[in-house]
Amino acid sequence: MTHSDDNGARIVRSWTDNADSWTAVVRDGLIPSRQAGTNAAIVEATLALGNGPVLDVGCGEGWLVRTLSDAGARATGVDVSPRLIERARELGSGTFTEASYSTIENDTTLLPGPWRGIVCNFSLLGDPIHPLLASLRARLAPGGRLLIQTLHPWAARGNAPYRSEWRTESFDACSVAFPSPMPWYYRTLAAWHEQLTLAGLNIVRFEEPVHAETGVPLSMLLTCEAA
Repeated sequence: MTHSDDNGARIVRSWTDNADSWTAVVRDGLIPSRQAGTNAAIVEATLALGNGPVLDVGCGEGWLVRTLSDAGARATGVDVSPRLIERARELGSGTFTEASYSTIENDTTLLPGPWRGIVCNFSLLGDPIHPLLASLRARLAPGGRLLIQTLHPWAARGNAPYRSEWRTESFDACSVAFPSPMPWYYRTLAAWHEQLTLAGLNIVRFEEPVHAETGVPLSMLLTCEAA
């Protein structure tokens, strides 16, 4: 098993262990950046694609699927964590499926679409990601778009060097205890472009939602189409 494979397995375990904690912070609005603009940014960008169908990859406890469904879109969520899918289904809005990213990559009959929109909202945490992105590209309807919202490479750099590398999220900033730390792959802007190119995707819109008061970027939001 490679280092990336091991970290990928740890990511999956963390989302199973942390499912209830994550559900609590999302539903109680305890993540400041989401309230400051990233939630609104991904909802607006997704609804701009039309009323569906839309696939939310790495849907977590299902907030985006519920929001899109309530707005009239046909939305489906998929996540690897059985507990997160259970929590998503308990509120009864939208459709949810449990599946790993590797299953999505290798089983073209699963969630085949075609989808008008596919969304990865802060859910591309491993490396490499181009095999998953290529499989999602193949599921897009003609003229469909893949939306990726992720940490802004420069704002998320912190005090570390600007280079792609594995890091660890301990969730210490959250007011709810998380049982398991989570590895995640920090990727420079050039590395993001490389993964998208390898997946056969072009960026057609590049957005940087910013905090209204500080002017600091909250995220990077990419709208992509098949090359």
